[in-house]
Amino acid sequence: MIPTAFQYERATSLEDAIAKLKMANGAGKLIAGGHSLVPLMKLRLSEPTVLIDIARVPGLAGVSQVGDAIEIGAMTTHHDVATSGVLRDCCPAVVETAAVIGDPQVRNRGTLGGSLAHADPAADYPAVILALDASVHLTGPQGTREVRAKDFFQGVFTVDVGADEILSKVTFNPVRGSAYAKLHQRASRFAIVGVAATLEVDGGVIKEARVALTGAASCPSRLTNVEVALKDQPASSEVITSAAAAAAETVEDINSDIHASAEYRRAMIPVFVKRALESAAKRAA
Repeated sequence: MIPTAFQYERATSLEDAIAKLKMANGAGKLIAGGHSLVPLMKLRLSEPTVLIDIARVPGLAGVSQVGDAIEIGAMTTHHDVATSGVLRDCCPAVVETAAVIGDPQVRNRGTLGGSLAHADPAADYPAVILALDASVHLTGPQGTREVRAKDFFQGVFTVDVGADEILSKVTFNPVRGSAYAKLHQRASRFAIVGVAATLEVDGGVIKEARVALTGAASCPSRLTNVEVALKDQPASSEVITSAAAAAAETVEDINSDIHASAEYRRAMIPVFVKRALESAAKRAA
């Protein structure tokens, strides 16, 4: 299909992009890689009257370590995340996640910020930023504000971003004991079930556990029942197996489509929770 008519503008700076968004009065959309927005426009599920290209805005791309935290610019491509030496050494779950997004063409054009702002229920990044308890930084006319990942995702394709705000970066404290595991659609490689896990282990005991789910339900979420079952327990195969077995019990609104039924997704949640936790435990040790 053909999208509705729109005005195309190219932003030269972050401030210019924000000004253009404000001028669009809620009818503008940002485009960078375009792998999330363009398909929606072709199906006329999104009909912006102004398309603002931020692909050449400086200062929005790159992975860096600032003190104890990691910063990833919103314009960083999936490929650059997947090949980051900084992330591979200190937070392998993020590298794993980026490496299994789409195909090489998608990974070389698609961006972290575009994926998060789009919030597709089957996207990969939401699970890992939830498991890392990351902060999403949003820049608008009033300055920059931080939103915790747990508050950022609000529903199907719905996030806490104002009409005149731009997702500028994501920050988090890296966790070596982290992993991502997913069951993917064969064609698109979107997640049918995707699980990210982070474990902080001291003396063989799990001191902190965060487990997040994507793909299976209408909105990504933390599996708090699994986290509670793991905390202050030995980082053993038996504990992980027991905690993972109950992973699907609190998950509501499970998706059902041509790729997988709700029953199948529910059955796969414990399987991939266990896989992610086992990988995270090995790295934490």
